[in-house]
Amino acid sequence: MNAEIIAVGSEMLTPQRIDTDSLYLTDQLNAYGVEVTFKCIVGDDRALLTDTIRLAITRSQIVILTGGLGPTEDDLTRDAVAQALGVQLTYQPEVFDNIAAMFGRLGRKVAENNKRQAMLIDGAEWLENTHGTAPGQWIRTKRGVIILLPGPPKELTNMYEREVRERLVALLPKQSLRTRWYRVAGMGESDLDQLIAPVYTRYTNPVTTILAKAGDIEVHLRARLEDAEAAEALVHELGLQVEDLLGDRIYSRNGDPLEKTVGLMLVEHHATVAVAESCTGGLLGARLTETPGASDWFRGGYIVYTVDLKKALVGKAAGEQIQTAGTVSELTATLLAKAAAERAGATHGVAITGVAGPEGGTEENPVGTVWIAVASKQSVTSRRYRFPGDRSRVRTLAAQSSLDLLRRHLLGEKG
Repeated sequence: MNAEIIAVGSEMLTPQRIDTDSLYLTDQLNAYGVEVTFKCIVGDDRALLTDTIRLAITRSQIVILTGGLGPTEDDLTRDAVAQALGVQLTYQPEVFDNIAAMFGRLGRKVAENNKRQAMLIDGAEWLENTHGTAPGQWIRTKRGVIILLPGPPKELTNMYEREVRERLVALLPKQSLRTRWYRVAGMGESDLDQLIAPVYTRYTNPVTTILAKAGDIEVHLRARLEDAEAAEALVHELGLQVEDLLGDRIYSRNGDPLEKTVGLMLVEHHATVAVAESCTGGLLGARLTETPGASDWFRGGYIVYTVDLKKALVGKAAGEQIQTAGTVSELTATLLAKAAAERAGATHGVAITGVAGPEGGTEENPVGTVWIAVASKQSVTSRRYRFPGDRSRVRTLAAQSSLDLLRRHLLGEKG
């Protein structure tokens, strides 16, 4: 069975709101071998929502709608589903009594318009909402089921766990979904796809999905079969081939972000790190401290945005070298990395210096040029990058690349 999720509400189409309900539901459905093949957000437009539901029930066995179950005139989900199915809505006094009891427990009087929430689609079972006033509904169709759930995440998750999960499991055929999740750094999306496409395109099951954001790529493999062991064998077979091609570009096999991977490696090496940042202005330090327990391996950092502060961090003699080499140079990055480690008492130092733009570029160092260095007592690793995009993107890519360079440096020391 495949599933489709429709989030309802014009507020979900604004930049202030994020549809987190569909992420939770997708995770729950995947656990039972159900793949979400389509999801969308529809505003408070009855005709548009009705058409969307009509289309959804022709292509998906499980259709879940979230939101639009409140008491006001713009809560249209019940009406649109009834219209799409060609049935009526019927007032259910026992449902209203349940809503009124919820208000009573809160010390409030139920309003007349709350009766809208007690209107059930003909043929539906109502799903009790113990965390709010909007009941859900479960409607069997010729192809499968339509499920109406409230929009507030706490109400939705509670209702799903109490009212939906068991019903859904009883409806589903036996099937298993097995996955692999790789996170990759140090290469672009097109380069990655060109490398692994000859392998994954030979398979229709597992299905491969590639997701990319600044400096970070995810490769998802999903195998779906009735037999769990067979599904696991399939995804394992393809996974081994993908791993062989990507090698040490893979930094995570369980979804961990790069900063957590680096932190675990530092613990394994009994090492610590300090940072010196110029153009990133503290982004690297912020990334490193995203991980709980980072104080075990992150000593601290220095934001050395001006030439004077760079020279002050490295000391007088090295400061003269910076003056000669220029602030955006391999030497400056190396001196800053060494100084950060020494000043903070860390085993490793990471430094970033560059031109984030939109101004400040030169012929030698155009906008987007960044030098990153990793220094330890054993060795120094440094690299010049030229990042595309605006100021924000250059800074984001610089922080991500510095984490990856530190990871590779640690791999080299381990080897």
